[in-house]
Amino acid sequence: MFRTTFLAALAFAGAMTGAAGAEDFKLTSTSVAEGRPLSSDQVFEGFGCKGGNVSPDLAWSGAPVGTKSFAITAYDPDAPTGSGWWHWNVVDIPASISSLAAAASGKGAMPAKALELANDYGAKGFGGACPPAGEVHRYVFTIHALSVETLDLPANPSNALAGYMIGANTIAKAHITAVYSR
Repeated sequence: MFRTTFLAALAFAGAMTGAAGAEDFKLTSTSVAEGRPLSSDQVFEGFGCKGGNVSPDLAWSGAPVGTKSFAITAYDPDAPTGSGWWHWNVVDIPASISSLAAAASGKGAMPAKALELANDYGAKGFGGACPPAGEVHRYVFTIHALSVETLDLPANPSNALAGYMIGANTIAKAHITAVYSR
């Protein structure tokens, strides 16, 4: 009896995760790599930093069944603010999209319906790395598979509110953590 019930439970769990489970969700990039330094392209231009301020290319695969949209976040947990630093928040990316080209942010090359929010520099779109001199910071680029088509955020939401809504609707996520120091 136990064996039959156990096998039935496994079959049910397999049916619920579908062909692609959360463990199959992957994020890749030719611009940023796990544990590797960011290039000058992904460095902010300003505040003493000299860079291209170019959003990286990102591609994702293996989104779980039930994914209705995606969100992308780029976050520095090491910023000396007490709450980190949001470098990029993109929400409402249609589920049919599986990549963004390098420099898509701010160039009118984002997917239709996708919404770029203001970063912690105060500008909409990608804002590159610019840690205090002599410090090594981590930059976490995350793709979130969401259970809703739109987050239905108010105009000009804070990154905290966007992060809350992304987190509340995430069914899977994958990330790449790069580093940078100047």
